[in-house]
Amino acid sequence: MPPTAPITDANPTVEEMQARVARFHSLQPTTDYVDASIPGCERTTYRVLGTQPAAPLAAEGFHLNIVCCEPGKSAPLHNHLTQEVFVALSGRWEIFWGPTGERSVVLEAWDTVTIPPGVSRGFRNIASEPAYLMGMASGKDPGNINWPTQVRAAAAAVGVTLP
Repeated sequence: MPPTAPITDANPTVEEMQARVARFHSLQPTTDYVDASIPGCERTTYRVLGTQPAAPLAAEGFHLNIVCCEPGKSAPLHNHLTQEVFVALSGRWEIFWGPTGERSVVLEAWDTVTIPPGVSRGFRNIASEPAYLMGMASGKDPGNINWPTQVRAAAAAVGVTLP
């Protein structure tokens, strides 16, 4: 029989729970997505959950970011060793995947897609206004990102070095 969570008397104080809240207006954009320097891939990423101090809230085994892109902007094709989930918070998003990004689905507000580990993926704001997308990645270190040859070449052409 699978284990069941025990019912406890745990009752954190309001102050203890306030320490577990990330207020969007207080989040600072992260600057560690170097692929955001590739023309057409400019975006603002707010890290919410993950490993501290990079993320304001600690979480074990998963990471959560909120991304804002102007119309037409994207995250280029990339790959994680982990599963990744995208939830459209506003606007319309094209989620693309495959060795050259040849396949895609469109997400509208509140739609969700999950990308399996090892599948190259990216996303693009296809709305006519800035839009928000939530990205969640599983695993202890989803930050070990890799990019296909064509993305590395586009980055190198503008002087961006991808790790």
